Amino acid sequence: MTDRKFPIGPFVLKHTYTREELENIILSISSAPSEYRQLVANLQEETLLKGYREGSWNIRQLIHHVADIALLHYFRMKKVITEPGSDMALINMDAWASTTDSLHGPVEDSLTMFESITKRYVILINSLSEDEKALTYFHPVRQILLDQRQATAMSAWHVWHHLAHIRLAIED
Repeated sequence: MTDRKFPIGPFVLKHTYTREELENIILSISSAPSEYRQLVANLQEETLLKGYREGSWNIRQLIHHVADIALLHYFRMKKVITEPGSDMALINMDAWASTTDSLHGPVEDSLTMFESITKRYVILINSLSEDEKALTYFHPVRQILLDQRQATAMSAWHVWHHLAHIRLAIED
């Protein structure tokens, strides 16, 4: 992992995903919370305050961020299938990472939240019809149109991207 900003590489958007690829992506999302829990289970407070590169969020902030964004991804998927064509929520991630709960809150709370929302998200993903998987929304940060397969792939990339950041911070 030589690239500290994108240790697993940047997200690469594919035009389409096969059923098998999507199944593997969903399995990847399902397994992520336990990977996080195992990695940070015995970290001391001083380690939770370590970043992975100069000016980066620390491990505590990353764990809270991953839980927050898992909730956001779930919310966006649910919104697009219930309110097609509506605007998507946009958040200021740096501001969210700087709130008191992100700076000082117990990581256990976000690990539990991440586990729970991931279960709901996976149930929702697996319930989508082919028509619902084809529904799109405009991603306000990336400035791209995503269907639900692509959004799911981005969700999977996101959790593994930040897990790699945490590993880098622990190793330093």
